[in-house]
Amino acid sequence: MNKIGLIIKREYMTRVRKRSFLILTFLGPIVMAAIYIIPIMLALHGGNDHMRVAVVDESHWFENRFQDTKDHTFVLMPGQPIDSVKNLVKSGVFDMALYVPPTQLNIPSNAVVYSIRQVPMEMETYISSVMQKEIEDQKLMAKGVDPEIVSAVKTKVNLSIMRMDDKGNEKETFTKVQFFLGIGLAMMVYMFILFFGGQVMQGVSEEKTNRIIEVIVSSVKPFQLMMGKIIGVSLVALTQFVLWVLLTGGLYLGFSAHMGLSNPELLSQGTVMAQEITANDAMSNEGVQNIVQIVQSIDFGTIICSFLIFFILGYLLYATLYAAVGSLVDNNTDSQQFTLPITVPLIVAIITSFYIVNNPDSGLSVWLSMIPFTSPISMMVRIPFGVPIWQVVLSAVLLAGTFVLMTWMAAKIYRTGILMYGKKLSYKEIFKWLKYK
Repeated sequence: MNKIGLIIKREYMTRVRKRSFLILTFLGPIVMAAIYIIPIMLALHGGNDHMRVAVVDESHWFENRFQDTKDHTFVLMPGQPIDSVKNLVKSGVFDMALYVPPTQLNIPSNAVVYSIRQVPMEMETYISSVMQKEIEDQKLMAKGVDPEIVSAVKTKVNLSIMRMDDKGNEKETFTKVQFFLGIGLAMMVYMFILFFGGQVMQGVSEEKTNRIIEVIVSSVKPFQLMMGKIIGVSLVALTQFVLWVLLTGGLYLGFSAHMGLSNPELLSQGTVMAQEITANDAMSNEGVQNIVQIVQSIDFGTIICSFLIFFILGYLLYATLYAAVGSLVDNNTDSQQFTLPITVPLIVAIITSFYIVNNPDSGLSVWLSMIPFTSPISMMVRIPFGVPIWQVVLSAVLLAGTFVLMTWMAAKIYRTGILMYGKKLSYKEIFKWLKYK
């Protein structure tokens, strides 16, 4: 065990001192925080340039329907031919021209926007919504129905999802939040396994290619070397993950506190998630209460514990397989034929994740979360939706048992393949190694 500890220390210290580790550790949180910060900053300070829109409405339906804002101004051009207005757009007098042609029918249904540059999506959406509402109101009045009455009878339905357990306890759940949380956790496990598992394979392959391995195995057993590398790199992964969480959380909280205190506009807008879930009442007390309910509905303790368990066990399982592959090949090109069978279960788990989030309790979802080669990802997709404790325990036990079995098999492959050079291997020959004592 002392030798394994030395190998672990060597692998850990060698990797955390690398410039690439430091860059990724500090750059990762900045990128993740920027995903939250930059859209808010652009929305508050970087909006679109003020746009002047010429309106040529030959149907005379929408002449007074477009409202000016701080971002755009609509200028009516009654009686002006569209060709001359288009020339004004080309010369830069206007940013764009909205043309509503005359219609042979009672209701105009077509319009054209002429512009030199790309029309912003929000402008396109605004024009379409204004025209659509006006046409709907005119249709209602034509039928003798007051549009205000229609608006008054429109009702928003707040549908709450209450999940009951076997004991009759009820808990409100938020499907959208669970959806994104499950997919996010699955993608995180997937990327960490591929990235750090690949590091194990690359490290073994490099030592084998440089013939350093011959010196190392004269002092330690191949199994000790393999386990030292796997555990050492796993500690590097955990270190980086913890630092990412702490630094990202610190940047997020620091920015939110600063902007919340100094920018009332941002405080009134709320977060993007709150706007999507609470829609028009995001600025009301009800919107704030919904945010609190969403946070309270998330079982952070269960999610964090489950993530650590399945991430660590999943990584150990796949890192063992990657270490075995690294001992078989002399370069990364030859490793492709052996890494493909390893990555297929991970790809299947990611693809089926979008089925699982819609059917977390289906038979296929349960089986995928039990099969050890897909459970690290599939179980993390299900966890936010609530999984019976016996299924979580059973899945973790099966995953740990499979890791032990794969370690035994990988050790047999590792001890033979690590000292073999310049030979093209086949699966048939590798299976023979498993029978060696």
